[in-house]
Amino acid sequence: MPGLNIETRVAKTDLPILKVEVGAYTLPTDGAESDGTLEWSSTTMVVVQAYAGKQQGLGYTYGDVATAQLIHHRLAGIVVGREALDVGGSWAAMRHAIRNLGRPGIVSMAIAAVDGALWDLKAKILDLPLAKLLGMVRPGVEVYGSGGFTSYSTNQLQRQLGGWAGQGISAVKMKIGRDPERDCERVRAARAAIGDRVALYVDANGAYTRKQALAMAERFAELNVTWFEEPVTSDDLSGLRLLRDRAPAGMEIAAGEYGYDLPYFERMLAAEAVDVQQADASRCAGPTEFLRVGALCAARNVPMSAHTAPALHLAPCCSLDRLRNIEYFPDHVRFEQKIFDGVATPRHGVLYPDLSRPGNGLELKAKAAARLAA
Repeated sequence: MPGLNIETRVAKTDLPILKVEVGAYTLPTDGAESDGTLEWSSTTMVVVQAYAGKQQGLGYTYGDVATAQLIHHRLAGIVVGREALDVGGSWAAMRHAIRNLGRPGIVSMAIAAVDGALWDLKAKILDLPLAKLLGMVRPGVEVYGSGGFTSYSTNQLQRQLGGWAGQGISAVKMKIGRDPERDCERVRAARAAIGDRVALYVDANGAYTRKQALAMAERFAELNVTWFEEPVTSDDLSGLRLLRDRAPAGMEIAAGEYGYDLPYFERMLAAEAVDVQQADASRCAGPTEFLRVGALCAARNVPMSAHTAPALHLAPCCSLDRLRNIEYFPDHVRFEQKIFDGVATPRHGVLYPDLSRPGNGLELKAKAAARLAA
């Protein structure tokens, strides 16, 4: 039986991180977009490339240009010189170094971009797809189409959600909460567009009060809405628990996209506030912490769902046991396809990692990126 080439493997472990580069890129949306509590007209992506030996790794997050500045001035120097394969050590060093800056917000998002690049770099050094390096428990991950912005006309709403349903995506999500008086009318139009076999999710982004959300849940249930995301602000754990306890049978309460550190998720799970725990690797300090959230969910037998950034989440999600799906968010899908080569597209509603390519399979399109430099 052939043995492992120990000499080759040992040589690969002696590879220091040589440099870290960062860029920020902004892409306007196709039109004005809004949810229950926010309006926006562009998206900014911060991309990190880390180098060791002859390899480079790519990671990214979504956030303000200040995130890139923080990486350039504070985090890059912390990881340069460290062993490229010791991703956990670099992550711990970054976390220690930002103690007086505060963990939530752009600091955690900055760590996320570097951490993602280091995981990609490690996989490329070992000549493995990142999904294989992390240990796959599934060949692919189901997505749900997510959009239906409150700024959309009824025709736009139906065209987008109905289009996803026609592509074989089994669940779609729409925004609600900006004009509560019209929400049921919009949800009814969405149901008409997708038919009875596609699951319909709604996301209030914390726009409702507790009593409002309870009343709306009853009305949405009549239209077979099976997922109610952030019916109240995710800071109101007792309110989420109230909704989880009193929502109609068959309707799940979801939240967690604004979690930046492990204690946040532990508090939400301990409060039994959600039926589905959301997490975002681009916010919660990268794949390293995202996988730890997955372990918390497994321990409590609560399914997990990845929030947006589908190209970033695909590989780590393939390694999680208690995983529900990945949010297929149009702003991020359009950005990722524009700026990266190797972005997976759903096949019958499922994303599959490209196991013929090492790392996360992504490569920066330098010319396209340069045109979008922030």
